[in-house]
Amino acid sequence: MNKLPPASPLRFTSAVEKIEPDEAETHAQLVETLLKISTTTYADGHKALRSVHAKSHGVLKGRLIVPELPAALAQGLFARPGEYATALRFSTSPGDLLPDSVSTPRGLAIKILGVKGERLADVNGGETSTDATQDFALVNGKSFLAPDAKHFLRSLKLLAATTNKAEGLKIALSAVLRGTEKALEAVGGESGTIKGLGGYPETHILGDSFFSQVPIRYGDYIAKVGVVPVSPALVSLTDQPLNLNREPDALRMAVRSHFMGNGGQWDVRVQLCTNLDDMPVEDATALWDEEKSPYITVATLDVLPQDSWSDSHQRAIDDAMAFNPWHGLAAHQPLGSIMRARRHAYPASAEFRLGKIGCPFAEPKGP
Repeated sequence: MNKLPPASPLRFTSAVEKIEPDEAETHAQLVETLLKISTTTYADGHKALRSVHAKSHGVLKGRLIVPELPAALAQGLFARPGEYATALRFSTSPGDLLPDSVSTPRGLAIKILGVKGERLADVNGGETSTDATQDFALVNGKSFLAPDAKHFLRSLKLLAATTNKAEGLKIALSAVLRGTEKALEAVGGESGTIKGLGGYPETHILGDSFFSQVPIRYGDYIAKVGVVPVSPALVSLTDQPLNLNREPDALRMAVRSHFMGNGGQWDVRVQLCTNLDDMPVEDATALWDEEKSPYITVATLDVLPQDSWSDSHQRAIDDAMAFNPWHGLAAHQPLGSIMRARRHAYPASAEFRLGKIGCPFAEPKGP
């Protein structure tokens, strides 16, 4: 994908963010609601799960390859050519472990190792300079379902109220919602709400593209991030139907089947912000115009054939790692209302898991 960056990307300043006066209260309620989900799932299954994206469908080891880039793109992690060991985790969005026939949006979390540079401070303002990782938390949609943290809190409270309840009803509802979403898309429509409640199309997860949905600092600039399959074996899976009703872990089985005999390659792409009117930082539902600023490749993710659900991978990546967009370089500071809320929510979820598991999470230092 050989596209040039826009001629005049907007430069980052702290003024691009507009903090609401009651954000601290919203953050506290979000943390409380997320912990309610974790407490409910722990009581049911006696296993400490992530508050959201609890179910994994594949955990992989790969490498990120950064080429030489033009100045506007050579920022932060991507400032100079190099290769980095990388961990990947595919997931779906609920906080409880539902059968895959409850079809919901998918996620891809990425942890890049050996990344040097000035670090973001943790939620308490402490230094994280001993870490050497950069995390990205991505979802297979280009925009978020709520414009800001306050609106997202309303949706999350509904999700918390239904966690681990009426699994059979959720399965039946998902089938109805998939039909509704299919009918909408047939006439050019789409509903993020319907997809989020269980109406996501029954397709192969490895054919999906994943996006940050909300912006981050990109060195001197501001950008959204995307990860797009480019190797032929993955591209062939885009929109490929997959029966999710036959097996409760159909996605995990499909991912494992693919990687036992095939590798995979994705482009890492960024979309630079050119102005805040067309490409707002604070409205997470806004789609940035790709005619004005296309997604441009800045790196490649390469994964060799491997067992995507081996005991060692599961222990090292799924159980022992916490993925957090605030784990990373100051040059990639998360931006906007949703990201500021995540700064508080992600550590709270990790602390809950830590308290139940008893083994501290440690940012990996090398492959």
